Amino acid sequence: MKKTRRIKKEKSRRGIYILPNIITSLNLFCGFYAVIASIDGKFIAASIAIIVGVLFDIMDGKIARATNTTSKFGIEYDSLADLISFGLAPGLMIYLWALRPLGRIGWLAAFLFMACGALRLARFNSQIGTVSSDHFVGLPIPAAAGMSATTVLFCHKFSLMVTMNPIFILVLLYTLSFLMVSTVKYNSFKKPELFKKMNFNVLVMVILILIFIAAQPSTALFFLGIMYVTSGPFTALKTHRKIKRKPSGTVELEENGSSSV
Repeated sequence: MKKTRRIKKEKSRRGIYILPNIITSLNLFCGFYAVIASIDGKFIAASIAIIVGVLFDIMDGKIARATNTTSKFGIEYDSLADLISFGLAPGLMIYLWALRPLGRIGWLAAFLFMACGALRLARFNSQIGTVSSDHFVGLPIPAAAGMSATTVLFCHKFSLMVTMNPIFILVLLYTLSFLMVSTVKYNSFKKPELFKKMNFNVLVMVILILIFIAAQPSTALFFLGIMYVTSGPFTALKTHRKIKRKPSGTVELEENGSSSV
């Protein structure tokens, strides 16, 4: 009986370990399909595949943490899948979609995006356990890929590529590449307080956002992407201003000998 129970436990444990890796494999599949779709000129399908890959990437981490099945193998496999789905796939897609007329400058920008994504993943893996999980150091590669994908969807919806200069897309790609390898902090939304306490007004706002996404997915996701990408530099600038004000306040206190409320 004991032996049978032990075998059952081992089988269930193996199943739990397999589950996050299956989700990661689905993420990898989305990335590979996005590459094939981009080569065939199906950029909307490629963009959707990348966004679905982002959802799978979020799911595999959540499942691994919820079932306590995080492993070194899972972390490495997830990073390799992310490099394909969020590094190679969006870089190739953006090049074939908008940057091909720029020639070498265009494909070098796509390569830079992929290279910065690889560096971002390597740095993330090396900082596990040493950096707080409350924030990401640098723009996460799924967010950069998602921004690229939603830009394609947004431009196709409003037919902006007819009038848009490829330089704008080039600047976007360089900006995302820089933010990935920067030390700008981004919210990871992993704080338990975010899920334990929620104001009624916040709940209503979340529901309205979900309705907006359901009604106008390309527009909603594009603007949500911009908000998240710009949130890091905005917060860093705000923190820098606060730090800059502190020394001046100290000098004023020492010179006057008193402080005003």
